[in-house]
Amino acid sequence: MTTTGTGRPPVEGLRERKKRAMRRQLSDTAARMFLERGFDAVRVADVGEACGVSEKTVFNYFPSKEALLLDRLEATADALRTHLPDPALTPADAMLTVLDGERDGLAKGLAADANADRALARYRKFGDLIRSTPSLRAYQSDIADRFVDIAAEALATRTGQRPDDPEPQIAAATLLGLWRVQFRALRTHVRPGHPLPDAIEAVSREVRRAARLAEAGLAAFPAPAEPR
Repeated sequence: MTTTGTGRPPVEGLRERKKRAMRRQLSDTAARMFLERGFDAVRVADVGEACGVSEKTVFNYFPSKEALLLDRLEATADALRTHLPDPALTPADAMLTVLDGERDGLAKGLAADANADRALARYRKFGDLIRSTPSLRAYQSDIADRFVDIAAEALATRTGQRPDDPEPQIAAATLLGLWRVQFRALRTHVRPGHPLPDAIEAVSREVRRAARLAEAGLAAFPAPAEPR
């Protein structure tokens, strides 16, 4: 989005900055409390109390308790909408751009902690929490399904097809398979005692191996529609 007539992004107002700061505070506080006490042992009201707001206010920002922990995945949805319609990129390259951004953001966040092993241990504990909590696993699966729908819509805009046509549907499912590959590779390689740059590079190699296979199948995906 740009300011009309200037080509510059709009200036974020004070109200928007406050809302974004509160959203971040709620999410960060919830993550810390869930990791310390367990997901089921913490109520949404507890998160609100720790941040000085009501339970209703928390739900004004997040649709569910699970969203408090996994809200950062919304950035991936935005990236899918941005890059997959780009006719200058093949579908596989567009998805790699999305995954590179997601991976780089994680690496920067982990590297910001002066104690590398502490940061990596916290990341592992975060993954363990998701894996051990059925409602979080179900929510993550729902998000993955929503990502496929978003990707199909984005890909359909490239070709003038409908999102529910077979080609955008299978292409979207294939590309989101790369997201799952990255998620599992991060789990394998990002761990205490393993230098973070080496881990991130190992993840990148695995994702690109999978992408080469996906790209071979996507070679038959329809070319971008000619502008009218």
